[in-house]
Amino acid sequence: MPCCDCYDYHAAVLFNAYAGKLWKRFTTYLPRHLARLAGLTQAALRNTCRVRYVKVAEYQARGVVHYHAVLRLDAAGEDFQPPPAPFTTRLLCEAIGHAAAAVALPVTADPAEHPHCPPLLLRFGPQVDRKPISPGDDLPGTGRKLNAQAVGNYIAKYATKGLATSGLPARPIATRLDIDGLRCPPHHRRMIATAWELGGGQLTPGPRKSRLCRWAHQFGHGGHFLTKSRRYSVTFGLLRRARAEYRRQQRHPNGQRDPWGRPLDERVVLIVPTWTYDGTGYVATPAAELALASAARARAH
Repeated sequence: MPCCDCYDYHAAVLFNAYAGKLWKRFTTYLPRHLARLAGLTQAALRNTCRVRYVKVAEYQARGVVHYHAVLRLDAAGEDFQPPPAPFTTRLLCEAIGHAAAAVALPVTADPAEHPHCPPLLLRFGPQVDRKPISPGDDLPGTGRKLNAQAVGNYIAKYATKGLATSGLPARPIATRLDIDGLRCPPHHRRMIATAWELGGGQLTPGPRKSRLCRWAHQFGHGGHFLTKSRRYSVTFGLLRRARAEYRRQQRHPNGQRDPWGRPLDERVVLIVPTWTYDGTGYVATPAAELALASAARARAH
């Protein structure tokens, strides 16, 4: 019989690996429970309000990820208006509790390679902490009002917070020997080794059999640290374009121009209609002599 300690490591790694799917199921169940509590059909709910969110993943000291999320109810539409009167913060918190408790995902390791690893039913733990957020200028705290800057600071804090442990690898693991040479706590080394073994990792470098091997250095978690619904706020594409435009204005305050001095317009594409053969090999004599000498040295060697 496998020891309980070994089973816990398997469960922790598999939870990290499937945490993204657990969240996806949560976002699927949340509107259903919200509609049930409001006494509406799901179609009627979609025509009335929508759930928006932003979440960040943070590692606990034991190596298991958990999520910090800000969820918001908006009226149906694209203008970010408040939802109708029946949809309150209390109703949303109740729906979050029901949806988190309903999420379940059965997973199992490869029985041929790991016959002693039993099937698991992954769930979110009972530590679902729901705190209402309301507009205000007070400092962040439990149950207090938060302004937009405080909410942004909350997300940024966990987006930039890493596991405060030295010796953890910053790059994917290549071989089992890399794990043995890690200078990190035994618990974290065991997490990495468990992910490597569950993924079918090899002793020598070779093609990785599973994404668990690819993300073994992250304890099996391969999801992005920050995700959000598309209509929660501005899109990442819009932010990238704004940063690029800001840098362009810094480097070219008078407008960017092409090699001919004309204003550069990204909508204009320069098309070369014809191509001609120019020749093969080195044109300059010194370059040709240098290439021939290098080839002669290579043959002699």
